[in-house]
Amino acid sequence: MNHIIVTFPRLENGKSIKSILVKNGFQVHAVCTTGAQTLQYADIMEEGIVVCAGRMQDMMYTQLREYLPPYIQMLVLAAPALWEQGIAENVVALSMPLKVHELLSTLQMMSHTDVRRRKKRKKGPAERSGEERQMIEQAKKVLMARNNMTEEEAHRYIQKSSMDSGTSLSEAAQMILSMLQR
Repeated sequence: MNHIIVTFPRLENGKSIKSILVKNGFQVHAVCTTGAQTLQYADIMEEGIVVCAGRMQDMMYTQLREYLPPYIQMLVLAAPALWEQGIAENVVALSMPLKVHELLSTLQMMSHTDVRRRKKRKKGPAERSGEERQMIEQAKKVLMARNNMTEEEAHRYIQKSSMDSGTSLSEAAQMILSMLQR
């Protein structure tokens, strides 16, 4: 579960939001009243979400977003008048007055997005087995010989076939080999 930092210029408002979140299973790391405090907490977290007002005691949400690390997401709760100029990049916004179910569902969505991003970052590209690499090379050779392609053209053809069919590169190579070696 993501760590959440709640930042509102009035401490009572921040504590109210924290109470709602904790009651619904979210882990609140800190309640702050300034952007500077938020940045201190954000620097020690590996990922998380900042839930804040449009204006803190020392800065606007746009300045805070600018200084936050890119792996920290931001949810801004503010009056609709703040959104008239548009919403800053990489910011999720909810209008005040706030509906609790909207806050909770938005935070759940943001948490799921972060979990997927983290898994993708840890997973990295899949390693191909020697057999798969050999099959791809064999398919390239067959394409080069039969269709008079360069190695680069043959590789691109296999890649395009893979993308078009929604299969892996090795599966596309296997399909090409089975079709051309009849």
